[in-house]
Amino acid sequence: MFITLMRRHTKGILVKVLVGLIAVVFVFWGVYAIREKPGSKIAYVNGDLITGLEYDAKYREILDALQKQYKEYWNDSLIKAFQIKQRALNSLIEKRLISQESNRIGLGVTDDEVANAIFTYPAFQVNGKFDERRYRTLLNYNRMEPADFESSIKLELLGKKIQNFIKCFFPTTDMEIMNYYSYQKEKVNIGFVSFNPRDFKGKTEVKQDEKEAYFKAHKEKYRIPEKIKIAYLVLDPSDFLDKVSITEKEISDYYELNQERFKNPKKIKARHILLKVSPDASESENKETKERALSLLKRLKNGEDFAALAKKYSQGPTASRGGDLGYFTRGKMVKPFEKLAFSLKKGEIGGPVKTRFGWHIIRVDDIKEATVKTFSEVRNQIVTIIKNDISKEMAHERALTLMDQMPYDIDLATYAAQHGLTAKETDYFPKKGAIPGLGGDERLIKSIFSLKKGETSEIIEHKGKFYIIQVVDTKSSHIPKISEVSDQLDKDFINHLSLIAAKREAEGYLEKLKGGADWSELAKIKGLETDETGFFTRGDNIPKIGYSSLLSEVSFALSSQNRYPDEVFVVNNKVYIIRWLAREELNQESFDKEKDSFKQMYLLMKDRRIFNAWIQSIKEKAEIKIVTPIE
Repeated sequence: MFITLMRRHTKGILVKVLVGLIAVVFVFWGVYAIREKPGSKIAYVNGDLITGLEYDAKYREILDALQKQYKEYWNDSLIKAFQIKQRALNSLIEKRLISQESNRIGLGVTDDEVANAIFTYPAFQVNGKFDERRYRTLLNYNRMEPADFESSIKLELLGKKIQNFIKCFFPTTDMEIMNYYSYQKEKVNIGFVSFNPRDFKGKTEVKQDEKEAYFKAHKEKYRIPEKIKIAYLVLDPSDFLDKVSITEKEISDYYELNQERFKNPKKIKARHILLKVSPDASESENKETKERALSLLKRLKNGEDFAALAKKYSQGPTASRGGDLGYFTRGKMVKPFEKLAFSLKKGEIGGPVKTRFGWHIIRVDDIKEATVKTFSEVRNQIVTIIKNDISKEMAHERALTLMDQMPYDIDLATYAAQHGLTAKETDYFPKKGAIPGLGGDERLIKSIFSLKKGETSEIIEHKGKFYIIQVVDTKSSHIPKISEVSDQLDKDFINHLSLIAAKREAEGYLEKLKGGADWSELAKIKGLETDETGFFTRGDNIPKIGYSSLLSEVSFALSSQNRYPDEVFVVNNKVYIIRWLAREELNQESFDKEKDSFKQMYLLMKDRRIFNAWIQSIKEKAEIKIVTPIE
């Protein structure tokens, strides 16, 4: 792909910047330097043609992204599994519709707007000004014509305009933000009693015709999933280790060329005094804490003992040790702390510096500069590295040779035996779960299940080994005969009858409560224990009960005037009756602090929902004619 090639051959930092910027445009619009090929027609969208070259470019873009994601687990059978052809066409259709609708409502992008966008592109700037020579040089380096790049910029600007235009019709009010915040944050507390179906087992008669009717109604529960059996040949690099020989020169050369790998990084030993302050503390609270830190710093500069002051005033976990943090390298501490600590000399005190934890004063007690381990220290390590690398190359080369020479329709086990190897064979296994002998890697499972019976995979690298995999047999998903699942069916049907009995009892109990019976007294009469969940939000698992979206929503619909719902709830095979107890009032101060972040979340969600609905609406009204079927 064009972008891939650019990245592969990019050297200059400015070119890298341009590649990144252009990639953003391509990801959204799928724009490539397209030259229409006569007779290459894929579809018409309200009379506008989608060419074969456009389709091919978008197809390659999606394919390339998936191949990068799946890496060594990729095989071409996944093209169908991911519906890449349809996704590419849908993307182009939507792009056409956006462009057409923009023209219809009078939205456009002027040449001046395109020029301004290009003039302000950071990659084309020299000393803060647009440089035409750099512009043309970078486009030429990336084999792009100015007209193609300018067209992509125009489409990007048009996309932003249409989204902003649609948003104008759906202004967001403070009340919407408050409602969204309330929906996410409000809490209720409910009381409950539960009925366990186990207490009702054996109290109902099991009838054969009812059991058969139950099986018929729930047959999908007993569906046997699709299963496959595979044979696989594994090329393990460790089997090639005894064939690897290396010279002393190769070992020493590796050491000289890879000294960064054997560095002991710079370490410092430091102490600190932490005065905690919350990240959302008020300005006055933050200022007061900083002033206390400055006061301590002054005392330290006047010669007071750092460890003693740390023990007395520090609010961090190292206070009891006089603030001693021990030795640490870069990357171990939060950035502001690290930046100051590594800038200090031995014995120097610095600060105060602010982090998310509060204000810190730091003293560096010792510094160990970066060093490179000696050759003798790492020689054995280098030998292992080189041998592993070479043995891996040998295993991969062997796998490639086997694949190249393998007849198209040969049985893998037979082929392996012809080459003095043994192919392993699994039992049948479903898509959900682990592959016998290979584990449960999701990408590997999806890759294997995309193969048909008799098909052989490409070479797959998995956990450091190379595999050639062939699907030996498949079993389609099917509903078993009732006799095949009789034992499980008997258990399930008895549980079903017990649950029905428990629900019936609970419904009668709820009816009495709604008729005016006292919550505590009725429980005492029936020998049941009442309990309460404690406060929870809509997104929480309901404490002491478990997850149930229905029970949660009903709980939030109840109130002091309407404490009981109209139904009982089955959660985790128990039947629950709930009673509203209390609602926790929202904290206005908390809302004011979190309002901006919640507003951003809400706007993103709302804009996406509105734009998707708009796209779907115009798509349903459009005249779309497929000229060349893509399947």
